[in-house]
Parts: sequence; structure tokens; C-alpha cells
Amino acid sequence: MTANANRAEHTDKLAVGQELLDLQQYKGYMFDLDGTIYAGNRLLPGVASALQLLRQRGKPLLFVTNTTIRTAESVKQRLEELGVVCGDDEVMTALCVSGMYFREHEPIARIFMIGEAAMKQELDRCGVETTEDALRATHVLVGLDRQFTYEKLTQGMRALRNGAQLIAANPDPFCPMDDGAIPDTWSLVKALETASLRQTAKVIGKPSAYYARKALERMGLAPQDCLMVGDRMETDIRFGHMNGMHTAFVLTGADSIEDIPSSGIEPDYVLASLSELAG
Repeated sequence: MTANANRAEHTDKLAVGQELLDLQQYKGYMFDLDGTIYAGNRLLPGVASALQLLRQRGKPLLFVTNTTIRTAESVKQRLEELGVVCGDDEVMTALCVSGMYFREHEPIARIFMIGEAAMKQELDRCGVETTEDALRATHVLVGLDRQFTYEKLTQGMRALRNGAQLIAANPDPFCPMDDGAIPDTWSLVKALETASLRQTAKVIGKPSAYYARKALERMGLAPQDCLMVGDRMETDIRFGHMNGMHTAFVLTGADSIEDIPSSGIEPDYVLASLSELAG
């Protein structure tokens, strides 16, 4: 479906006083990464030309990812290796937002981590205390952990049954890889919920309102002035939809056009690739 056809179909569903713009006319743009900007070790079609055009027009850009195994610096480095030059303030991850959340709302928290080295680095950067003693933990923060073990499950369960709160760095059930997919954060969260008989207290990553607020603050934009572009209905498109942004669903990643009805939301635009954003 072209952007123009999709625009005509969905204009009447927007809030009063809001109108869809030509794709290049928003004040700022947020982009998911995996499945939107790149797949594995290659840029996706239209990405280079779309980003170049937006930069030439002076549009603020922000790359927003739910990754919990890379720091923001590591994501920036990966983008630059693929030919996408970006500033230090143009990458936001679920991990750095998790650090912001604890620094802002739980400054005396002690975190028992289910995650990898990047989680520790981002929490340290934000001055958040971590502990390996499950019975001292006030919170259990869960991200993707490719070294997850029965012992980690046991210790996380003990922390939760001792009163710690369960915090999910993102709600992604699986992570696409070059050779298929692997379980992501939400798979580990569900194991901890089952073992501890406790429920998740908060989700930090997309589509949370906290993540959106921090992203929009960094861009200095009102939500209605921003276009969120992504390939997953339940995270990227719901993220934009729930938080007042316009949304463009790109068909180069995890979800297909058949996934729109089951999501219960409709993107403002559906793009075959980012080539359509370049015009």
C-alpha cells in the first residue's frame, strides 16, 4: 500500500486538529533499527537515500531500539560501520532508558541483573547500584541474557519472592538473528513470573510512555510533530500510536501487512521500504 493511499484511508481516524503530512514534512523522525534500518550486517533498501534527504532538510533524527545487549555507543558504532553516521545523542536504547528510569524514580534501588555486560555498563553510567545478592535486591531488571542459567532463574525468583519488583527492560518475546530467532527478554520475564508467582511491575522499552517521553525530550519535539518508523506492530507502531506520534510501518522486517488486523491498531502509513520516505 502506498503512503498516499494509506493517508487517504486513515486521515479520518486522527484526532481533531491533526492531519497527516507528506512523509518528508514532519519536524522529526524516530527510527527503529533491526528490520527498519538494517538486517544483520546490511543496510535495508532505501535507508541511505532516506536518511541523507532528511539530514539535508535539517530534520532531527533519533534511532530508538529495544536492544539490551548493546550500549548506545556500541549501537552508534554498528551504524557507522554500515555507513550511517550519527551523533552521540541520536541513539537511544532500552538499557539507557532503564538507567534513566532508576536514576529518576528509584535512586536508592539495588538491582539484581538478568542481562549481559551492556546492562551493567548502562546502569553504572547512570549511577545505579547493582547487587549479586538476591536477598538485598529491591528490583530484578531483565533483558536478553544469552548466558541465562537455572541458577540465575533461581536467584531471580528468590529476589522476587523476597519483595523485589520485576522490571522488564523490553517486552520483546524473541530477537531476530541472521540464522533465525532467539528468545528475548519477555521469554525470561515469563520464566521469572512463573517461578516466583509475581507479576511484572513495569516495562521500560518500547512501547512504554516513559521511553516515548525521554525520546521526545531529547528531540525537543511534541509527539504530533514526529513520525515513528518501524517494522513491528506491537512495539514500534504501538509505541507511536500510544504516545501521540504518527506512525509508518515498513515491510522490511519482522511483521507483515497481515499482522495489522490482529494488532488492533493501524499505522498511518505502510511502506514497502524506506525508499518511499526518500520520495
